[in-house]
Amino acid sequence: MATTLSRRSFLKAGLIGTIALVAAGGIYRATQRTVPSGRFVLDEAARAVLGAIVPVVLKDAIDPAPSTVQAAVTRVGVAISGLTLATQKEIQDLFGLLTLGPTRRFLAGVPDDWPAARPEDIAAFLQSWRLSRFALLQSAYHALHDLIMGAWYGDESTWAAIGYPGPIKELS
Repeated sequence: MATTLSRRSFLKAGLIGTIALVAAGGIYRATQRTVPSGRFVLDEAARAVLGAIVPVVLKDAIDPAPSTVQAAVTRVGVAISGLTLATQKEIQDLFGLLTLGPTRRFLAGVPDDWPAARPEDIAAFLQSWRLSRFALLQSAYHALHDLIMGAWYGDESTWAAIGYPGPIKELS
């Protein structure tokens, strides 16, 4: 039997989600290391999140060896550092949300810490955010997806695996 969501319940859920995001982002930002310019730097917790998500997003395109995954995580960190400060703060809030146990369980549905998370749970979380009726979760999914894919395929060393010869060279 399908249940209907009343307007009041919808507003309460939105308010609770907003409070959780602000609280998680604030806690994470307070404990996060930044460089003197105020730019975001991936800490170990954020690296653990990405270390679990990267192989699921890239699937067969990446060798699952830890060194390869960590190289991809580093590339994502470099990509984030090239974004505007405002965007970096939003990404920092997203990692705050994903690194705190209660919000990871409640909003992502991933019961285990990221290093122990099952790929099936991560794939289900990504799919639920991708198809969510909440634009905020869809935006968060697209941010993670695009950062990972852009950082991976933007690196020249990955082009051979997909048969891309690189940009056309001008003859002079």
